[in-house]
Amino acid sequence: MSVAGESGGRAQQMRAKAQELTDAAERATDPQERKRLTDKARRLQEESKQQEDGMGGQGIDPMY
Repeated sequence: MSVAGESGGRAQQMRAKAQELTDAAERATDPQERKRLTDKARRLQEESKQQEDGMGGQGIDPMY
């Protein structure tokens, strides 16, 4: 698998985990726990977006 494919797979895993955390936050009854889970899900979503953006415009030449 290529580096881009691995990064894309990692980003997809992060989004799936973020969705799991969002679902758990919706079920949480404790407001602090809900906020913690929501914040963590948001961070994972942002990281996955940055990871995808980072591999988007890369050329073959590392000096490009």
